[in-house]
Amino acid sequence: MSTTTTPRRAARPVRKDTGPPPHSPSTTRRRRRAVALLYVLPALLPYTLFAVLPALHTAYLSLFDWDGVTLPSFTGLDNYRRVATDPQLRAAAWHAGALIVFFSVLPITLGLVSAALVARRSGRRGTSLIRTLLFLPQVVPLVAVAVIWRWVYAENGTLNQALRAIGLGRLTDSWLGSFTWALPAVGLVGTWVVAGLCMVLFLSGTQRIDQEIYEAARMDGAGPVREFWSITVPLLRPEMAVALSITVIAALSSFDLIYITTGGGPGNSTVVPGILIYRLAFGGGAVGLASALAVVLTLVISVAVVLINHLARERS
Repeated sequence: MSTTTTPRRAARPVRKDTGPPPHSPSTTRRRRRAVALLYVLPALLPYTLFAVLPALHTAYLSLFDWDGVTLPSFTGLDNYRRVATDPQLRAAAWHAGALIVFFSVLPITLGLVSAALVARRSGRRGTSLIRTLLFLPQVVPLVAVAVIWRWVYAENGTLNQALRAIGLGRLTDSWLGSFTWALPAVGLVGTWVVAGLCMVLFLSGTQRIDQEIYEAARMDGAGPVREFWSITVPLLRPEMAVALSITVIAALSSFDLIYITTGGGPGNSTVVPGILIYRLAFGGGAVGLASALAVVLTLVISVAVVLINHLARERS
């Protein structure tokens, strides 16, 4: 008697849940983020090494009373209290605020006007030369600009010689040595430097404006001034936000221009936070206080830029 055995079916393996399939949208997004991080990594590493870590170290030093040589002593937030109460520090902040007028308000105004004029002359002879001359100060190193303008503002400099030549010799002055005119004189140099950058930004913005909008406005009888205020200015708000961010940062963090032209003088009439940080850290033996001022300045600049971008997004 023979018995036949029926072959058993192989048991199906239990499939474990290994997450989303290889080509799921979430996996694809993770791969793209990883690839993007690899592209950013070469720039992120030096930025972390030379910007983020020094900034964290500065914030750490701001909690100590240290002269840069002896052992530091922990003081907590005492340096920040001094930043808020010291009259000299408040005066430096006021000077930086005044420079915003020269580094931001005036250059943006001049940049808008010059961009509108150059855009209307687009294609005509000499337009490229005008644009190049207006942008040229932005290309010249700021130290060289400061040295040139120090010659211009000297007692026997170009400005005073020009005033004497046209019969206005009574208006001559030692501009960089005057308690009244030193800060405006340096501020006007900043206006001259930054106005070309603002003009180029606004010119790039005018190229994306549809020319049919201007043609429709002209058919309705709008003149150049009306076109400027009703079309050009409202449609250049994104570029204005970028220009305002750049120029406010330049005004609040200014150092080299003032250091070369006046050194913060006469007296303390042109001292700004950057000059004061340098004096405290390298001349006054107050590294902790200088670090606290640097941290506060960084926070003020960051908040200003965030507010500018927030207001620009709300109005757009």
